[in-house]
Amino acid sequence: MFELRKLPFDPKNNGVISEETCNFHYGKHHQAYINNLNNLIKNTKFENESLFDIITMSDDGIFNNAAQIYNHDFYWDCIAVKSGISSELQADLQTNFSDFRSEFIKNATTLFGSGWTWLVYDPSNEKLSIKNTSNASNPITYGLVPLLVVDVWEHAYYIDVKNARAAYLEKFYENINWKFVSDAYEWAKKEGLNSVRFYMDEIYKGSGCCGGHCGCH
Repeated sequence: MFELRKLPFDPKNNGVISEETCNFHYGKHHQAYINNLNNLIKNTKFENESLFDIITMSDDGIFNNAAQIYNHDFYWDCIAVKSGISSELQADLQTNFSDFRSEFIKNATTLFGSGWTWLVYDPSNEKLSIKNTSNASNPITYGLVPLLVVDVWEHAYYIDVKNARAAYLEKFYENINWKFVSDAYEWAKKEGLNSVRFYMDEIYKGSGCCGGHCGCH
């Protein structure tokens, strides 16, 4: 069974979200996805599977809750602390985008309804791109490796800035944990989608079938 991970930052001191938002977003929404998934997979073929395998092999309610667990885990790490970007990722962003910052924020601002905006790496052509996904969907199911994500469900920002999604996105961008993103990029180029499996297994070692013996980095 899965357990809610510990946050990688102090809720009282985060550059993107307030402690109150964190209490609801992490303490209630994220926890609910954990509880729901545990209930849904009990006595099913997914009961002893890793989170990665559940996401890639399931659909409907099981997929929605499993994917939302990962989506939030990844989001927390992206905003854990403000840090610098690697020279390699910086150069590749300049190669793949005319203005990454404005393109990323525009995608996140204009995404209709609830969802996520991602920077992803495609192992098939070694290119970077920006992808929007709705509700619980994420790029993994399309064979893409997530590097950066922003949550644009209203519960991610409504307590802090009400309906001003753009203000939330500006604050998000100014406080990205670029070291985490850069490390994800480095591993994506080495391991492809396996880097995503390793990431999940490292968080949930002892849960599902991994048991901490997956060779996680």
